[in-house]
Parts: sequence; C-alpha cells; structure tokens
Amino acid sequence: MASLPKEPPEDAKKQSFWMPGNYVRTVHRTDQSFQACNDIVACFMERAKVEKQYAQQLSQWSSKWKSIVDSRPLYGSLMRAWQCFFTSTERLSELHSSISQSLITEEGHRVKTWQKETFPKKLFCGFKESHDNNTSFSRAQKPWSKRLIKLEKARVSYHKSCQKEQTALDKEKQANENSEMSPEKKQKFTDAREKATEEKEKVRRTKDRYEKLLEDVTSYTPRYMEEMEAIFEQSQEEERKRISFLKQAFLSIHRHLDITNNESVKAVYSELHQTLMAISDQDDLKWWKNNQGPGMPTDWPKLEEWVPPVKKLKRKKRDQKRKDSRPVMIGGVKVRALYDYTGEEGDELSFKAGEVFLKVEEEDDQGWCRGVLSGGKEGFFPANYVEVVE
Repeated sequence: MASLPKEPPEDAKKQSFWMPGNYVRTVHRTDQSFQACNDIVACFMERAKVEKQYAQQLSQWSSKWKSIVDSRPLYGSLMRAWQCFFTSTERLSELHSSISQSLITEEGHRVKTWQKETFPKKLFCGFKESHDNNTSFSRAQKPWSKRLIKLEKARVSYHKSCQKEQTALDKEKQANENSEMSPEKKQKFTDAREKATEEKEKVRRTKDRYEKLLEDVTSYTPRYMEEMEAIFEQSQEEERKRISFLKQAFLSIHRHLDITNNESVKAVYSELHQTLMAISDQDDLKWWKNNQGPGMPTDWPKLEEWVPPVKKLKRKKRDQKRKDSRPVMIGGVKVRALYDYTGEEGDELSFKAGEVFLKVEEEDDQGWCRGVLSGGKEGFFPANYVEVVE
C-alpha cells in the first residue's frame, strides 16, 4: 500500500523486481501496511476528538444564548423560531458526539482488531508474513543470482580481452601514421599487437564461456520467474485483502461523517425550517394583545357583598367540646346558608350560599355550630353564616 512513484527512475532496469535483492520492497510492504493501519487509527481518533470538541462548542453556544434569549423582549412565533435554533443545535451536538463515539468504539476498535489478526508476529523476526516472504524470495532467487554473478564475471573477462586487443591495434595504427616516430619504437607497438593477436584464442575461449553461462542463465530464467511470481502473487493476495478491508473501513467512516444523508440531520433542519415558516405577525400581535395589551382579562370594579368574618376556632377548645358531649338538638333545625364557605379543616363543612341543611348543635362560645349537610356529612360551621329557615 505504499504510494506509487510519479515517474519511473532512470535506472529502472537496475531497480527491477527481478534484480537480486529488489524483492525486499515487496517484503517491506507488509511493515508499511501495518504502519498505515496505525496512521489510519491515529488520524480518525484525532477526527473523533475534533467532533467531540465541536459537539461541546455547539452545546456551550446553545446554553449561553438560550439563557440570554429567554430574557429578551421577543414573544410568540418569533420567539419559538429563535429558540428552535438552540433546540436544533442541541440535537446536532448529540449527533456529532455520537459520531465521535462511533469513530472510537466502532471504527478504531474494528481496525485495531483486524490489524492484530492480520499481522501475526514471529518471535525475533518481525511479522511472520515478512519473514516468510523474505525466506521464499531469497530461496527462489539464490540459484539465479549465483548464475548471474558467474555470467557477469565472464562478461567482464571477455570484454577486457577484447579491449586489450583493440587497444594494441589502435596504438600500432597511430604509430604507423606518425612519421616522426623512430622505427624501433614502431616495432615495439607492432610486437605488442602481434602478441595480442596471438592471444585471440584466449579471447575466443573467454567468449565461449560467456556465451555458455548466458545460455545457462537464459534457460533457468523461466523457472526463476515462475517461482518468484508465485511468491509475489501470494503477497499480492494478502495485500488485496488488506486494501479491501481498509476500503470498507473508509466507507464505514464516511457513513459516520457524511451527515448530509443522515435522516436525523434532515429532520432537524426540516423542523427548524417549518418553525421559521410558522412565524406569523398576526398571531404574535394577537398574543401580545391578549397577554400584554387590551385583550388581557381585568378585574373590573363591581359590587362586593360584605361577608362576616369568621372567628378562628381553637383546636384545643373544639376537642374539649367533643369530650364534654354537648347535647344534640333533637331533629335539628333547618338553616339556610347566607354566604359561601369552604372548610379549612377536615371536620368543617363547606357549602354554597342558599344551601339548606340541618343545625344539630347550638352555637358555642367561639361562634361555631355543628350541622349535617343533605349528603349526610357532619361538621362544624360558623354560626353567623346561616339563618334559621321559618
């Protein structure tokens, strides 16, 4: 998964995969893939932190301005619209907080778990895949490399012999063309050339050896290529699986980050838009009229009937009165309520003005009587709130 070079290097043939030792780039690719996983996790853990910080900033902004807006002189649909911005922001804050959590707990954990399973380590040898590939490539390349070394030595020896003969011929030619050179010196160059010519058999043998080794290398090359390609394809398959997994991981991360297709986000802005469109000047003005203007309910002045004060019945005296068992009026006396009264205690009667019921006990020294309502409830009531029915 290393990045591809922009342009092939000038010495591309020397850098070829087939040259001795150059398979290490494929071996190292496993280590680079492992590091790429670390980088991916670190990268999106940092993005998760950004999402969390953004969620916190949204929430802080919403809380700050929500409290300010509550004290501002807006009302009705306009106030609801403004407040809807804060409600939608809180929902977006929750969404981005959820994105942050998903990147950490789902994607980060998923990549780390897969990475641990995909890159088993071999004791003292780094990753098992790297070690196995290096061993297999080295074993496949070793016979070919040995042949290549012998071939190179034969080529150098052959070329050196040819160069030596050619140099002797060139020097003899230059000497013959030089009219100022003495015959003795020219003879030396001629002797050197003759000696080189006598060694042509050696050159021929060198060339034969070179050609024989070249034939051996050429005949072995198909086997060498087959073995190397088999190991390489195995490495390619492992890398394909890694690329496929990380593609799915990237798509899953994209799914979390792509809020444009998130239904909850669409709902937030849809509701916000509906609230904004619902702003109504007529409704707001009507609300103001009814709550702050002439439409407000008013307690206009009217005749208020005088209601006699009720003397608070002391609890201890009432309890003592019950113990003394004041005599009950036989049959009772019908009375009509003059005013409304609501009992404040559980043993007090409640009634409406005009209601008729029985008084069964005379007024005590605190101004209270005991009576029975038509429904059968018995209790105390203020004596000055009723009149006897003739």
